[in-house]
Amino acid sequence: MQRADPLAFRQAASRFATGVAVLTALDSHGEACGMTANSFVTISLSPPTVLVSVKSGRMHAAISASRRYGVNVLPEQGGALSRHFAGRSRGTDPDYEIVEGLPRLANCVAFFACEVTRTIDVSDHTLFIAEVSECDYCDDLPLVFFSSRYHLGPGTPVDR
Repeated sequence: MQRADPLAFRQAASRFATGVAVLTALDSHGEACGMTANSFVTISLSPPTVLVSVKSGRMHAAISASRRYGVNVLPEQGGALSRHFAGRSRGTDPDYEIVEGLPRLANCVAFFACEVTRTIDVSDHTLFIAEVSECDYCDDLPLVFFSSRYHLGPGTPVDR
């Protein structure tokens, strides 16, 4: 089978607009850890089921050990939070509270407390499939990622 050129694949995939979320968990020392992800997918409503895709590292180890993770959907002003959890930190640690035993970021648009029910290894990532044990939301606008840039609302780029 012929495979797509990785650069062309990345450029084509960036044309799919996604929300931006931060996955959170407690590591083996009880410390909050997180990572920016746009690979959050709802799978089923009954039971409420989601999946995330995570590469090896601290977050992968935390989810693997605890079998739990939180999904924090970022608000439109969450670009700095997204960059922080993508490893491009600028400033202090973000505010969070512990909800359902998971770190929940302040001011997130939606939060999902997730219990892992299945894992699937795919190439260099693991899909963590989980049932949602608790969730909440507000009506604020979410941060959107399209064409490798953050956007506010429909079509308004935040960074250039």
